[in-house]
Amino acid sequence: MGEGIGNDELIMPFINSANIACGYHAGDVTTMQETIALCLKYGVAIGAHPSFYDRDNFGRQEMNLPVDELYDLVTQQLIIFSEVASSFDLKMNHVKPHGALYNIAAKDALIANVIAKAVRDFDSSLILVGLSGSHAIEQAKAIGLKTASEVFADRSYQDDGSLTPRSQLGAIIENIEDAIRQVIQMINEGNVTTVSGKVIPITAETICIHGDGKHAVEFAKAISKAVNR
Repeated sequence: MGEGIGNDELIMPFINSANIACGYHAGDVTTMQETIALCLKYGVAIGAHPSFYDRDNFGRQEMNLPVDELYDLVTQQLIIFSEVASSFDLKMNHVKPHGALYNIAAKDALIANVIAKAVRDFDSSLILVGLSGSHAIEQAKAIGLKTASEVFADRSYQDDGSLTPRSQLGAIIENIEDAIRQVIQMINEGNVTTVSGKVIPITAETICIHGDGKHAVEFAKAISKAVNR
């Protein structure tokens, strides 16, 4: 949320928590303020959505940074977001890395550990949101952070539990019925069917819908209805 897409308030009634852009891939202080105000209005928990400093590619291009720079990158965004939240007398609830930063943390234990340490050192009470079954969750748990294993309503899965790269056909789920079917399977059965047809185990503690998705509002509404029946 807070990425300038223009649909944030339409989505808010159907979600429990929001990952808010911290200005490095999208947004700025003003959009953070506007989004947090909407979260207050609709009773939605606020979280920081730090990314690589890469507005040109919307934070979706991998960057190879030294670990100290990566630590500082995350910390700086948490400081920015926390200051904005404090102006509303609010405290952030969680942290979810964005885009390429999220994907690297999922597959690289060292990077996952650096990000987790940055979050813990900033505020050890924060929840780290990461790809279910990935290094992001394992490393955060290893240093004592609370975690939320995330699954995706609008993305397909590979056999190793990773998300299908956006560059590949079928990476994005655009049919509402398919998204609902995947979400219900992950919640009720604890597994997901991959692009190859394999069924793999998965832990679903929080469900992601991308606010910049073509059908984000419709997905949010339909999935909320299906999950809360």
